[in-house]
Amino acid sequence: MANEITVPLLPCRSIDEIAEFYAMLGFTQTYYQKQPNPCVALKREDLNLQFFGMPDFKAEDSYGSCLVIVQDTEELYRAFAAGMRATHGKLLVSGIPRMTRPRKRKNADNFAGFSVIDPGGNWIRIMASKAEPEDRDAAPSRLAKMLQNAVVMGDSHGLDERAAKILDDALERERTTASGVDLVEALAYRAELAVRTGDHAAAAGALSQARAIPLTDTEREMVAEALANLDDLSANVVPAPRA
Repeated sequence: MANEITVPLLPCRSIDEIAEFYAMLGFTQTYYQKQPNPCVALKREDLNLQFFGMPDFKAEDSYGSCLVIVQDTEELYRAFAAGMRATHGKLLVSGIPRMTRPRKRKNADNFAGFSVIDPGGNWIRIMASKAEPEDRDAAPSRLAKMLQNAVVMGDSHGLDERAAKILDDALERERTTASGVDLVEALAYRAELAVRTGDHAAAAGALSQARAIPLTDTEREMVAEALANLDDLSANVVPAPRA
């Protein structure tokens, strides 16, 4: 047999809340049933998801997850991000729902990926269909290796506090010897982790440090995505109250 189709069926508290969230990401509703068993089917091009409602379901307790393999993670991420900005005026980067940024995953053979955590607490893991080419001319620095480890903890496993500890230790050791590129990448992710864990003071500090790193034009181009992430994160930082 060939051309089989698999459609994940995931839990949520409210199918209406789920349908509204995915409409923001460009999905259309192809089926809706309120009684006797709540169910909604959603589609975006060839991406199909279905959800069943459980009124007493708690999103924070969800183990729901699925993989979505795409040719271009960046293109889909940009489309989802545009929908979030149009609806909320910013990216949703903390709490439930939220979305991570596309990053290469050390624990996934260098494949790039990002995750959408929807209102049901389901992790929709978007992965590239092929790995990005390795830079054979330059081995990753010690800080870059620790950043890779932190991404596995934070973006793959959702262990944001452990990921933050990995980066804090690495930044303390490598701050005076690491390149500006590596520092900006690490500080940008540290700020993101701080926003996720609600530590807005730490997020503001990491953002300020990242913006203060001197960069050449070439280096600035290399970390363009991380610099863009700083602006997205700033919109999610709650300013400290004035004394």
